[in-house]
Amino acid sequence: MARVQESQVALGQGGLEQRLEQHRCELTGYCYRMLGSPFEAEDAVQDTFLRAWRGFDRFEGRAAFRSWLYRIATNVCLDMLNSRSRRARPMDFGPAATPDPSNLNMLPEVTWIEPIPMSLISTEDDPADVVATRDTIRLAFVAALQHLPARQRAVLILCEVLRWKASEVAELLDTSVASVNSALQRARATIDERDIAETDAVVPMDPEQREMLARYVDAFQRYDVDALTAVIREDASQSMPPYDMWLSGRDDILTWFHGPGIGCAGSRLIPVEMANGSVAFGQYKPSEAGSGYDPWAVQVLEFVGGKVAEFTFFLSTERLFPLFGLPRRLEA
Repeated sequence: MARVQESQVALGQGGLEQRLEQHRCELTGYCYRMLGSPFEAEDAVQDTFLRAWRGFDRFEGRAAFRSWLYRIATNVCLDMLNSRSRRARPMDFGPAATPDPSNLNMLPEVTWIEPIPMSLISTEDDPADVVATRDTIRLAFVAALQHLPARQRAVLILCEVLRWKASEVAELLDTSVASVNSALQRARATIDERDIAETDAVVPMDPEQREMLARYVDAFQRYDVDALTAVIREDASQSMPPYDMWLSGRDDILTWFHGPGIGCAGSRLIPVEMANGSVAFGQYKPSEAGSGYDPWAVQVLEFVGGKVAEFTFFLSTERLFPLFGLPRRLEA
């Protein structure tokens, strides 16, 4: 007991902050999977650290420090989830629409899954670890998690993503191993029902993938129909949060590009770090003022067989461009 008290004194003099920071990335990843928003995830981690500061004098070392933090973070996330509806993707609201502007309906920001830069959730340098992280942070997987009741969501993430033992999760959630296993079984069944399509892993990118990506950037910036047709899968999909409309099929996507979306012609794409394990760009449209380029979207792309299988254009640039370190506009 004396050693615990000595440790608490030392941590109270500055060591606690350092220990907390060592867990920031992994806790942010956990909270993001729980909440579906990088901003809410960062708020949850800050609240977790604040509660840890305030409650550290009651932490007697009976549990591992990391487990104690995850218990706090889980309670923070459960509290946050009690006060709002689940976040979603446009695909969760109904079937694909036709490429008609009348189908555009804007919903509040809190409706949507938002992308997260990988640097906020992972410090892994091993490509295999990066790929493993990517598979459990993809937009489709995070959206599927939101269909689970909050405690089932926590159980699935802790057991399947973080590889905790059922006994460890039961202790964290103050429940039985049997309850954890039952919740895990139900959660797996729900996730399987979502039928998440597999996409190409692009970390690290090989020369063929880099060449493919360069062809896409060139085709998009030139807005070349033939070149875009060659780099987009026939069964590709497109969505544009905060609008609930989504499109299915290359023909409808290109109809949108060269119809209602023609304002994107002449856009510039600025590469950013990966979002949710996928390739991402900041897209800037030619300014209506006649000079330079204005922010339009964070593009997140997923590939299958060397072609674009899914476009997600996140249009909340005021929130997302600073998160990804993108400038407010581009000069000519």
